[in-house]
This record gives sequence, C-alpha cells and structure tokens, in this order.
Amino acid sequence: MKSRSRTMMLLSGAVLVAILSVGGGFLGARAAGVGNNALPIQIEPGTAFSVPALQVGGQPEDLQYSATPALTTSTIPSAADQLSVAQSFQQQFRTVAAGTLPTVVEINVATTVTQRVQGTPFGGNNSPFEFFFGRPRNGDQQEGQEREFRQEGIGSGVIVARQGETVYALTNHHVAGEADEIEVVLYDGREFDAELVGSDELMDIALISWETREEMPIAPLGDSESLLPGDWVFAVGNPLGFEATITAGIVSAVSRETDGNANGIGRVTNYIQTDAAINRGNSGGPLVNLNGEVVGINTWIASQSGGSIGLGFAIPINNARRAITDFIQEGSIAYSWLGVSVGSISDDYASELGLDSNAGAFESGVFEGSPAADSGLMPGDVVVRIGETEIDTSGTLVRTVANLRPGDRLPFEVLRDGELIEIEVVTGRRTPESGTVADIWPGISVATLNDELRERLDLRGSVDGVVVGAVAENSSASESGLEQGDTITAVNGEPVESIAEFYSAINQLGLEEVQFRVLRDGREIILGFVRQAA
Repeated sequence: MKSRSRTMMLLSGAVLVAILSVGGGFLGARAAGVGNNALPIQIEPGTAFSVPALQVGGQPEDLQYSATPALTTSTIPSAADQLSVAQSFQQQFRTVAAGTLPTVVEINVATTVTQRVQGTPFGGNNSPFEFFFGRPRNGDQQEGQEREFRQEGIGSGVIVARQGETVYALTNHHVAGEADEIEVVLYDGREFDAELVGSDELMDIALISWETREEMPIAPLGDSESLLPGDWVFAVGNPLGFEATITAGIVSAVSRETDGNANGIGRVTNYIQTDAAINRGNSGGPLVNLNGEVVGINTWIASQSGGSIGLGFAIPINNARRAITDFIQEGSIAYSWLGVSVGSISDDYASELGLDSNAGAFESGVFEGSPAADSGLMPGDVVVRIGETEIDTSGTLVRTVANLRPGDRLPFEVLRDGELIEIEVVTGRRTPESGTVADIWPGISVATLNDELRERLDLRGSVDGVVVGAVAENSSASESGLEQGDTITAVNGEPVESIAEFYSAINQLGLEEVQFRVLRDGREIILGFVRQAA
C-alpha cells in the first residue's frame, strides 16, 4: 500500500477540540481562536516530528508529536452518516429495553418490626387523658412496651431461572432476605405471591420463587469478567416506585473494592461501578450490557444526598451466578473458610518485612484448629498467591477464599522470614460458629516502635520493641491484660525489636505458654497467657 502524505494544522494560540463518535471516527471538530497563523505541515503517516521553541508555561520546549492518526476531512463522516450511527445505537437501546423489561419484576415486601414504645408520665402509652379517667397505672412512668409494626418496602428483581412450574428471581438480601411477605409484579401487570428460597447477607444476594404454569420470560446471563471501563450498560428496576425504569450509562470501573466495615457492605464480592442512574427501589434489579445480558445485580450507591450522583455499584453476575445454584440446592451459599485475620500491607510493614512491594495479604492472626492452622499457615505470613490467583490485597484473599468450594485443595504461596514458600491448604466450610474470637492467635496486632510512636508514648530513644495496635476483644491476649499502646520489649525472655522478630518469636514450634515483657506508663510488667489448644 502506497504511503500518502497528509496535512496537519498546528494552531498557534488555539485549542483543537475533537468529539469522537461511539463507533469510532469523528463526529466533528471545532477549533477555538483560529486565525491566519495556522501552519500547514506535510507529514508522512507513522512518523514523529518535533516543533522547537514552542511556548509551554512561558518556557520554550521541544515537544514530540505522533502523526498517527492524522486529522483530515476524510475521517469526518457526513451528517447523514452521523445520524445513521446515532439511529443504530438508538435501535440497539430499544432492543435491549424490549428484551430486558419483561424479565424485571417489582418486589413488594412486608416485614414485622418489633419496637419498644416509651410510656408517658401519666402512666399510659396512648393518651394523657387516661390519667384523668382513672385507668390503672403502673407507677408514675411506665418503662414502655414492645409493639409490632408492619413495615413495607419496594425493590427490584430479575427472573433468572425456571424449574418446572417454579420460577426464580434474583434480588438483594436487603430487599427480601428478612421479609415476612413477598409479592412480585411483572412488567405486564401479573402478580404472584413469592417465597424466599435463600438469602446471604455477606454478598447481599437473595433468591425468591413463585409457582405458575404461565409463560415467563427469563433473562440471559452474561459474562461480567468481559466488562471493561467504557462499556455501555443499562440499569433496570423500579426506582422510587416508578416501575419499569431503564437508565443508560457506562462501566466506570470494574473490580471495585470496598471497606468491609463500611455501611455493612460485605467483602466477599467486588463491584462493577457505573454512572447509570440507580436510586432507591433499583436494588436487586439487573445491570445489563449492550447485548441485553445480565452482567450485574444493582446493589448500592455512594451519595451524600441519598439520590443518584453517578456512583452506582452492582454485584458481578459471575459472583452471583453460583448463589443461584447454591440457594436452589441447599438454601444457602456454601462458603469456604480459611481461618485467618488479614489486613493489607502498609509501606512500613513492607519495609520491615523485607518485601519488594506492599502487594499481598498480611496474616495478623490464625484461628486455632482452623484449616489455616492445620495446613501450617502462621501469623506474620504474607499470602501472595492462591492457586492461579495473584493476591494483591487482603480483600482479594477474602473474595478468593469465599469463592472456593469447601474442601478445595490449593497451593498457597507465602512469604515468611524473607523466603517464598508453598503450602498446600484444604479449605473448610464456613459456619456461624467458625472462628470465635477466643481462638485467634496471638489476638493482637503490632507495629515497630519508631520515633513518631516514641514521642507519642513518651518513651526513651533507647527503648526498642513493638507497640500493640489492637487487641481482639475476649481473646486470650485480652484476658491476659494486654492493652492498646503497650510496648512489648521481649517474648519469653527474647528481646524483640521489629514485627519480624515478634512473629518469629511467637511462631516457635510447640510454644504453649507466652510471656510478654511490657512497658506501660513508664513501668515494666510481665504479662502471660496459655495458648489455646487446637
């Protein structure tokens, strides 16, 4: 193919604004401040060129430019072409709406809530006039009575499966997980009484079902792993009670992590972030792609006003897909359990542990008798890989383990004492009784004593050790008397001057009794406890 020269206009004192079409190419270009000082330059495609003495911020500099792609009038589609592209997208949007809306249901729930109603100074709970009419009083002021109230709510769901005459719809736990009564209303107005099949608070996902012989549309499930920032998506549901609402936006981010302690949002899943409008009532509705496939379940928004500001979050359908099967077969999600307390690695921790980066999940504690303890994982270990999954944060470890099947056997790559080792771990099944606080070892988190901490704790510069940052409530460490802010200078008589030395000391084989030499308020004390047997 012969090379053709192209003309590029350098606009001195001007700003070139190019508006890209969705399908590629240019819808139009606008130049601000174009005068007679436009300079035509002939450039061969794929070559680079420089412009000397270009003023940038008042200083002359040589800037490098790429001549590919060049802006020429031949790349600007005609008005007819622009309209054709826009109409093509409009038609696809209509197709997505027509295929998705019939699969989305409005979920009306009712829950019985018990609240304590305070008494009145007149001895009744209803009216001060009771005092004058001689009704019985129990003292001058009653303590209050418990009363039941009916609380109603609305949410969304999407039909995802059918088995015989049983139809299943996916929604959020916070929509239907604790409801006493569930009613679904279809797009065509049909109504059915539904029941809860299974619900999971950790992922905030629930499955409901109803019985019918009638035809039911079922939403196709897509692949959330294929999503990329910039992809078109649609949020469908019943925001604020406005049924059958569809909004369009893009994927703003994928694999968005959250703080597991924030607003009760769980860490067993990451989220798709979108700017498609999501409001109250959208919860449990689908997030669908341009092919009309469900790629997420709309779950929560970040907002200071309570309404949509373009920060919506959906559970990836690949994470929720497993829940459908587990709910139908067992009524609950079977999570794997490892039995560790983990956190992300700060720069200080990375430096003290001799790590090249802060990637990985730091194990601050291991539960006695857990799969982690039985497999040989220890406090102070840094997990960097599980099977084929690279572990870059503690959140990645939590989600990876949660998505394993109980009993799965996988190699864990762990950094310990500066060396990379591999440990084979067999996961257990998570139950409500898994990992009681009393069983965690050692039950504290520590930080190396540095100049900042010395000043804060008013310690001499000659004092070395580790500072207790947190103590697990009701743990053996807590019962021994250890407190936040204590400085541990020795473990079983051996001085410790860093977190690496501290974890090496407590991980000694066969260690059952532990004594800490502790500096507190200028006094040195000895605290000890017996390690719980597995």
